[in-house]
Amino acid sequence: MKINIIIPVFNEAEHIGKLVDYLTRFGKDSLAEIIVVDGGSSDHTLLMANSSGAKGVISPQKGRAAQMNFGASLAKGDLLYFVHADTLPPETYVTDITNAVKAGYDLGRYLSTYDSKSWLLKLNAVLSRLDTFGGMGGDQTLFITKDLFQQTGGFDGNMKIMEEFEFCARARKQGKYKIIKKPVLISARKYDTNGWLTVQKANYTIVKMYQKGASQESMVLKYKEMLNYR
Repeated sequence: MKINIIIPVFNEAEHIGKLVDYLTRFGKDSLAEIIVVDGGSSDHTLLMANSSGAKGVISPQKGRAAQMNFGASLAKGDLLYFVHADTLPPETYVTDITNAVKAGYDLGRYLSTYDSKSWLLKLNAVLSRLDTFGGMGGDQTLFITKDLFQQTGGFDGNMKIMEEFEFCARARKQGKYKIIKKPVLISARKYDTNGWLTVQKANYTIVKMYQKGASQESMVLKYKEMLNYR
């Protein structure tokens, strides 16, 4: 059982080399490939990815959903594992994921923790233990069998925001979902830049807009208006 790791990136030269090194060190022979899918970075993201041993490619279409789909189309392994560039899974990620699949699960995520001492982010981490709509975002990382990914048709490539929430809700109707009771380590950079309350307000606003059927364009504009983030 081989795992393909797919990392959508945009201007992540500072983080991508360390992440690839980490994933390779603990993935060892269980990895089919680490595919870094760039959305048109202006820095040296692809150079850093390739020099670390990943397969760096440029997506024909910018946007996390489209980039993840493109990476999945290149994958040769049995399992797909989508990871953000500023997120570190546990060192045991290979065993965790393969054991979950062997136990009959088709997709799933981890819990969350943050590289911060903020008690508010510790609260976020506690809440990630709950199986809620808010827990289906991409920060926790997402594993899924290649068969199920293909059956679902993948991410909605036209989406620019909320794509992981939409995909998980759809995929869970066809597959068995697992929350692995270990945390991934997530960068707190968004919270450091904007403040916890501002990020929570932005997230709440976008979720409500999504649930009311707002357009992708209006949600992207609102998110950029509320947050200073990349």
